[in-house]
Parts: sequence; C-alpha cells; structure tokens
Amino acid sequence: MKTLFLFKLFYRELKTQRKRMTLTILALVWGTFSIVMLLAFGEGLRLQMTKASHGLGEGIVIVSAGQTSRAFMGLGKGRQIFLTEEDVRLLENRVPGIELISPEDEHYGNTMTFGQKSITQSIIGVYPSFEELRTNYPDWNSRFLNRLDLENKRRVIFLGTKVKEKIFGGAEAIGKTVLLNNIPFVVVGVLRKKIQNNMYNGPDEEKAAIPFSTYKSIFGVKYLDRLIYKPRDISRAEAIKKEVYRVLATKYKFDPEDTQALRLWDTIEDAKIFQKIFVGIQVFMGIIGALTLMVAGVGVANIMYVSAKRRTKEIGIKMALGAKRRYVLLQFVSEALMIAFSGGVIGIVLSLSLVEVIKTLNLRGGAADFIAHPVISVQTMAVTAFLLGLIGFLAGLFPARKAASLDPVEALRYE
Repeated sequence: MKTLFLFKLFYRELKTQRKRMTLTILALVWGTFSIVMLLAFGEGLRLQMTKASHGLGEGIVIVSAGQTSRAFMGLGKGRQIFLTEEDVRLLENRVPGIELISPEDEHYGNTMTFGQKSITQSIIGVYPSFEELRTNYPDWNSRFLNRLDLENKRRVIFLGTKVKEKIFGGAEAIGKTVLLNNIPFVVVGVLRKKIQNNMYNGPDEEKAAIPFSTYKSIFGVKYLDRLIYKPRDISRAEAIKKEVYRVLATKYKFDPEDTQALRLWDTIEDAKIFQKIFVGIQVFMGIIGALTLMVAGVGVANIMYVSAKRRTKEIGIKMALGAKRRYVLLQFVSEALMIAFSGGVIGIVLSLSLVEVIKTLNLRGGAADFIAHPVISVQTMAVTAFLLGLIGFLAGLFPARKAASLDPVEALRYE
C-alpha cells in the first residue's frame, strides 16, 4: 500500500472525527512534552551536579593524617600520624601510577592589604600541580603558580574570585602588589568562576594560594594538612590507593589494614556512587513521563476502536473485494502511528522551544545553577520516539485485529 494513500485515509479520519482526534493529539502532546521535559531537567541537573562536583577536582584522592587504632610492631595504638613534604617525593618515587601530586597546608588569620583596604584571609601553600588537581583554573588574563615560582621561592599569589572582589572590587588585580602580613606579594592570577558543591575548609573562591616553598619559609611549617594526588589510570585507582597506603604505612610503621591511621577522600568512588544515584533519578522521571504518555495512548486506542466500529461496512466491502487481512491491519496500525507521531512531534517541538527560552534567560545563582539548565539529549529523544512508536503500534494493533477478523458477510449487514 502506498504511503500517500495511507496519509489520505488518515486525513479523512481526522476531518470525520475532528474533536476526538484533536483531544487525543493534545493528550499526546502533553504526554510527550512531560516525558521530554522531565528527562531534560533530570539530565541538566546531572550535568550541573557533575560539573559542581568537579569543582573539588576530577579523579583525585585527598589524603589526611589520622590516628592509629591498633598496635603494630611493638608500637601502641592511638599514635598521631603527621604528613610531611617528604611524603610527596616518597610517593612520586614509589608509586609510579600517580600522575599528579601536591602538598597542601593552610594558614589562617593573615592580614592582606592593598592601599587602604585590609582583610583577614586564609592562605594555602601548594605546588603548581594543584591547578589541575583541584581545577583551580585561572581567569583568561592571568595564570596559576608555576615551577619557577616554586623553585625560586617567589612572592607571588593566586587569588580566589571572592578574595579578589573583597580587596580590589571591580578593579584589575593582575600585576598589583598586596601586603600579606606586611610582606609584598605580586598578584599573578585570579580564579576563574566555578561551581563547587564539595569542599573542605570553605570554597576555593575564598582562598588565596602561594608557592609551597614560599609558604614554608614564611610560616615555618613542618607538617601538612593534606596531600592530594591523581592516578594516571582511573581504572587502577583502587590498586594505586592501596599502594599509597602501604608505602606510608611502611614509613610511619602502622598496620596497612588500619583504616584510621590515614583519612582518604576518594572522589573517584564518590563519582561512581553519584552516577548510580542519577541513573535511578532518570529512570524514575522517565517512568512518570511514560505513564503520562500511556494515558494518552488509551485515547488513541479509543479513537481506533470507534473508527473500526464506524467503518465496519467499509471493511466488509474491502474484504469482499479481496482485501487481505494484513491490508486492514496495516491501515489501522499506520493510522494509530500517525496520530501518535503527530502529537509527539508537536510535543518535542514545544519542549525544544521551552529549553531554548530557558537558555536565553541565562538564570544564575543559587538553585538556578542546577535546575535552570535542561538538556535534551540524544537518549531522551530515542526513548521518546520508542515510546511513541510502541504506543501507536499497540493502540492500533488490537482494534486492527478485531477489524481484520470480521466476517465480510456480517460486516456488510452492519448498520
């Protein structure tokens, strides 16, 4: 049967049952719009939350000192472990699977002054690798701390976004000199704005970083607050973590099975759990939208049953003239599919339009950073198309089977 002929039959039915068809298509439009927007907001939320979680760093492990919880090699439990800068070099040499590593120590209550403006500011001492580890990327006209800064103990400073605003306001900061506890430091970089929902001791935008060598010479630190590393191969992250623990356990003489001796924040495992949670959320939203769409499918089935009943004599004539059963089946199934896809196309177009409108509004700040960024993905479109096809097929199949099973003689007598 030619496609054009099927469209003509569909158009004829549309004119004959205009009100029923319109209401059914509107129900399908709403069902399609619901499932697409639910999945779009879910996908947008997932992407924004992922982006925010990467504000802490992507694929990193944060190691902090702890306290032994069991005796080992003649040493009692309850010993405090203290990490040092030497541990960074030790792990670089002993654990080849580490790609990047940096110490981090933080000093509070420092006075930062520029002109007549003074603020109290916490300062961290880090390696240049901290930029990549903690996604502390500089703004377009600035840079992070580099290797020469570290080697030459330069007095340079990298400002968090809010620190820059507090001390400089809207003025340019790069190249300016600030006094840190009356010691001059040149501002070489400002943090690019980023979303961060995971943190320790406050967000990065409220911190300022200096080279660890400079930090150590000024504050005379011996122990680290923490060290951060990133495995070269994420698939080997667990094995590398165990090796890091073993190397430090050997140095500090604690049981490698003592999980209290060191505290490890494994963002890699956190990311896996996070993804599983959002898969569940997406499935839940998809089910809600699919149920809405299926309710509209009942309307399509009802239309097809009414159509089959009204066209009983027509079907009888066609079958008496030699029309095969599959002809009748194809006619009704194709009409149901056309109804389903008509409503679906309108619903998808409305969804795409709304997503574009939301994008143009460019909503920022607070909850808007997470929920005002719907994304219609290829998967969303594929799921919607599949459901529309399934609903159209099933809604047309059962009335079609009933129509095709009619006895031509009985059908011709139907009034």
